[in-house]
Amino acid sequence: MATESAIRLEGIADPLLVDRVHDALDRLFERAPGAGDEDRMLFRLAVSEVATNVVEHALAREPIHVTVEVDAAPGAFSAVFTDTADPALIDLGAVEMPGEDAESGRGLAIALAALDELVHERNGGNTWRLLRRFRGE
Repeated sequence: MATESAIRLEGIADPLLVDRVHDALDRLFERAPGAGDEDRMLFRLAVSEVATNVVEHALAREPIHVTVEVDAAPGAFSAVFTDTADPALIDLGAVEMPGEDAESGRGLAIALAALDELVHERNGGNTWRLLRRFRGE
């Protein structure tokens, strides 16, 4: 459920979307004085990893439309990404951090480590739900 602090973005999955998501997080953090620096940093990291994955890895025959909503409810940050890409065939339960020499594959592992919840739903596209509960300073 969205609160008054929710910020919604819509656009095409391109690098500019990642920049817009970071700008939205800056605005969101101004509206969440109860969150500590670590909560903000880890939530930003996780959201950035998911946004980057959507932009870099989503596949479709046409441009991919993405809707992003970030929110600060009492005690938690949340984000929901919905895209029109082909459903991603990923099992979050099987995601592990790759070896030191790997050049990719860290994004979802980092997001999982930074969040309390990361859910992926296939629904004719993809929905990614992220939640980070505040731990305080």
